[in-house]
Amino acid sequence: MNFDQLTFVFRQLALQAGDKIMEIYQSPDFDIRAKSDDSPVTAADEAADTIISAGLRAAFPDVPLVTEEQATTHSQDVSTFLIVDPLDGTKEFIKRRGDFTVNIAYVVDGEPVRGVVYAPAKERLFYTDATGQTVEETGPFDKERTGAQTPLSVSTPDNDALLVVASKSHRDQATDDYINKYNTADMKSAGSSLKFCLVATGEADIYPRLGRTMEWDTAAGHAVLAGAGGHVVRFDDHSLLRYGKPGFENPFFIAYSPQVKLQKA
Repeated sequence: MNFDQLTFVFRQLALQAGDKIMEIYQSPDFDIRAKSDDSPVTAADEAADTIISAGLRAAFPDVPLVTEEQATTHSQDVSTFLIVDPLDGTKEFIKRRGDFTVNIAYVVDGEPVRGVVYAPAKERLFYTDATGQTVEETGPFDKERTGAQTPLSVSTPDNDALLVVASKSHRDQATDDYINKYNTADMKSAGSSLKFCLVATGEADIYPRLGRTMEWDTAAGHAVLAGAGGHVVRFDDHSLLRYGKPGFENPFFIAYSPQVKLQKA
């Protein structure tokens, strides 16, 4: 894989999809329908998927593509592949809360090695560069050339005063019970894959997820966090979270800065 090309394509497609998403987001109204699993989907999900899928297939025709919005891609048995969630945080999008993201990742032998997470409503853009280092780029975002970049690194946490981030739309008692095993200084909520990015920037130390997610929800954020020195492990046994699982469904997991002293499930 040519990682310079990959970085350019990922970044450009995320920005293009973000423009389309914001066009729909800022319209007076947009259609919402339910998918077969009762999760919501909008015209923005589908338009962003069309942009990203076409771009990835043109640039990397020999690499398998898995994308949330194309059910025909979900039956593949792959370990090295591209994976897309064109609009993560659809519920946040529908409620016009801004915590939604465009997500594109490249998985090699079950490990997300490159990714981009773009939050167009918040104007935050995170991605791994050609070397695998995660950066946050500040706007305005030119699609042909990169702007000012800040290399990211996870925090050195204080285990007596941890900064925790959890889901905004999927918080439950089991999550609270687990968080209560830690000494926390601050607890914040965020939507979509932004939670991984907050750990990558050091704005949070740990993000536990005790709820259903799919690989397209997490792969790009996982790559961004890994490129900043963070880890993502299974909740049950703290082994590394792997990708290319049957059905692309994740177990519960924990994303964290490595110096956090993880508590048992």
